[in-house]
Amino acid sequence: MSPRIGDLLTYLAGIALAALFLMPLLWLVSLSLRTPAEVYLGAARFIPEAPTLANFRQILTDGAFGIYLWNAVKLCALGALGAVVVATPAAYAASRFTFHGKGPLMVGILMVQMISPLVVIIPLYRYLDRLGLLESHASVIAVYMAIGLPLSVWLIKVGFDAIPQALEEAAAIDGCNRAQILWRITLPLAAPALASAFILNMIMGWSQFLVPFILLTRDGQLPIAVAIYNFAGSSSASTTQLLAAACLVAVVPALAAFLALQRLILRAIMAGAVKG
Repeated sequence: MSPRIGDLLTYLAGIALAALFLMPLLWLVSLSLRTPAEVYLGAARFIPEAPTLANFRQILTDGAFGIYLWNAVKLCALGALGAVVVATPAAYAASRFTFHGKGPLMVGILMVQMISPLVVIIPLYRYLDRLGLLESHASVIAVYMAIGLPLSVWLIKVGFDAIPQALEEAAAIDGCNRAQILWRITLPLAAPALASAFILNMIMGWSQFLVPFILLTRDGQLPIAVAIYNFAGSSSASTTQLLAAACLVAVVPALAAFLALQRLILRAIMAGAVKG
């Protein structure tokens, strides 16, 4: 096979893959721009005859929608921040210190990342019930922190690995202790890895549905994903266009955060690959 044919097949495969993931999103856009009467036309009219932004206006001016959106931002941001704060000293120790069992410990941390929350949600529910943390945002934030901790440890460790230890040794010669070195030298240089871990945790938290669905039931505490699900289960086809608009608005914060910081994320992920 010639290189040109190989490139052509690669492009065709990429276009097919992109179409597979973009079609549901385009269908959502089509529904969100329709009037209630056009929703019943289904796939017969993919492009609305009279596109309208009234569905977005109705969603964005609804006070309850703002509360659900704020709940989601608060839960994801605090969960991501907590995971980064807890993971940073662990990642620093894994990067700078040599201790017995370090390799198996890091592999064990990575294996925890592969456990689905679905597997542990029932014992977790009973555990949080015993602690009296059900029906509180604190329980969801704690679970988000636990879910994001393994990825954060590995990602921040890669960032620390890319920083030359000679800088820390020079600071030590100048009289800095370990805490001062970490705060003044290492953490500023590892900012891309810290920011990347925060954003990736935000995105993971934003896509979580099962955890807040199980741990929260009060309407004023629900994040946007659970609120949309409850709305979908209690609505008819006459509100489908509103549901589509709400879904599109709900994905904007996570998408905007990723696009704004994608360079930091790629730099942090690739840092370990070019070390040395």
